[in-house]
Amino acid sequence: MEETNNTKEKTCYSAEELQEFKELILKKIEEAKHNLEQLTQAVAGNENDVRDTSHTIMTIDDGQEVLAKEENSKLAARQMRFIKDLEAALIRIENKTYGICRITGKLIPKERLMIVPHATTTVEGKNMQNQQKKSSPQPIV
Repeated sequence: MEETNNTKEKTCYSAEELQEFKELILKKIEEAKHNLEQLTQAVAGNENDVRDTSHTIMTIDDGQEVLAKEENSKLAARQMRFIKDLEAALIRIENKTYGICRITGKLIPKERLMIVPHATTTVEGKNMQNQQKKSSPQPIV
């Protein structure tokens, strides 16, 4: 029995759709780099506030500054990973492999990619991956 175009499952995105995703990703990269710059400046600003604390007791304010600096550093690292993931998505667009689940081989729904443009799995694939992690024996530490 021959499949009609209505029942045939789409296996890749069109050039126009890929261009739409590319524009979205470039915008997200620009925003992420701006956020990273702000976080980096916040961390550097805290580092420039050099005080001799070798003979003083740390105050609550000092502790809050340290926590803020650590939090900003974690957020900056997360932004860097996000930018790297978005840049990898751009490479997949150029290679015409963007939007194809690396686990199931199925096309990731456009709605998911609009929300998470760096996604590499469908929800089904992600669930399969999570099930595999749960069933794998955990190393004894």
